[in-house]
Amino acid sequence: MKIATFNVNSVVRRLPNLVAWLQSAKPDVICLQELKADDTKLPREALASAGYRGVWRAQKTWNGVAILMRGAEPILTRDVLPGDPADPQARYIEAACKGVLVGCLYLPNGNPQPGPKFDYKLAWFERLIKHARALKKSGAPVVLAGDFNVVPTDADIYPTKSWGDDALLQPESRAAYKKLLRQGWTDALRAIHPDAPMYTFWDYKRLRWQRDAGLRIDHLLLSPDVAKRLVDAGVDRHVRGVEGASDHAPAWIVLRDLR
Repeated sequence: MKIATFNVNSVVRRLPNLVAWLQSAKPDVICLQELKADDTKLPREALASAGYRGVWRAQKTWNGVAILMRGAEPILTRDVLPGDPADPQARYIEAACKGVLVGCLYLPNGNPQPGPKFDYKLAWFERLIKHARALKKSGAPVVLAGDFNVVPTDADIYPTKSWGDDALLQPESRAAYKKLLRQGWTDALRAIHPDAPMYTFWDYKRLRWQRDAGLRIDHLLLSPDVAKRLVDAGVDRHVRGVEGASDHAPAWIVLRDLR
């Protein structure tokens, strides 16, 4: 079973790239972030023609998340992160997919920091930590996948000091990620590639793709029973290099099928 996550940075604008990658990589489940489209603009028919049906939490402009499944429709379990019923931002969706509960998330960026956007990021992170604890306690096989907007360690960014003030690298952001992992989640990319650079994001500015000046901010976290099934993980870097690409590349895992 192959599960992937991809911040598409506009599902309408990147649709040809997305469909081409889906047809090549053939993930069983794909979590999408930054749809940047309302319900009326979602390319459901085009994706269905490619073999994928999904559940969506659409939002115009910057947010929006979705979970697509090949050959069947995911079973929606929730489309909002618990903890703040007044939060209007579409950043979390969860569905049952072929025996695995998949949570797709787009954690707030938090810039500029300090300030209200960074405060929102940390508050959202705490809500995620609380919900993740409940998911793990439930005993369900769970994958939390998406754009976490946090660079966990200095090994997850190219050698530089230029990002020092960015919200993605702040001690509070990294501490929240570590707090989440301490619940017993496995960072799949690091489990398979403990030392190699596994960048998933290259900013459009300053020729960062051309210089391989990347960051690892897209993660797949596995509950203990799912982690036992992990056989491979990686990043499809080449997707970032095609014409009209998102500034992210898809990250993925392969799980051994249950017998």
